[in-house]
Amino acid sequence: MGFLSKWTGTRVPDDRVTPEPVTAVRDALLALNSRDMPFSVREGQHGEKADLVAECHIKRVGVRLKTSMRLVPEKHEVRVIHERWENRSAGNANGQYGRGHAPATFTQKETVTGPDGGKQRAEVFRFDTREMTNPLEVTVLRAGWTWRGVFRL
Repeated sequence: MGFLSKWTGTRVPDDRVTPEPVTAVRDALLALNSRDMPFSVREGQHGEKADLVAECHIKRVGVRLKTSMRLVPEKHEVRVIHERWENRSAGNANGQYGRGHAPATFTQKETVTGPDGGKQRAEVFRFDTREMTNPLEVTVLRAGWTWRGVFRL
């Protein structure tokens, strides 16, 4: 795997896995919808240029994630674009937009009183973007398809 593949987050399945039909891949990705997952997968809407879209909104840290997926049956690959919107300031200053494979961890900390009576910062919430992307990737790879990061669908 070359530099560009690593940079875009491309992963290929094990050679021993026989690629499943496109309908099985689509159904497996849609089946990820559950209360246990921090995201939802839906059919792409008109104008999104995607067959499926996974979305996650973590209001607690002001982050919204979107992974657009295009299924390419001829090549047995899912082409993906990751997008991230962040607005973590208290004053609602301009948010940040990011695109591409960039795993990140978002935390929320509070000042608490420690056992010795002193003040200390403690992590009260943590979200890693891989909590969304890893299940999607694993599902695609288990189906014998390539997970290919691209710059546009």
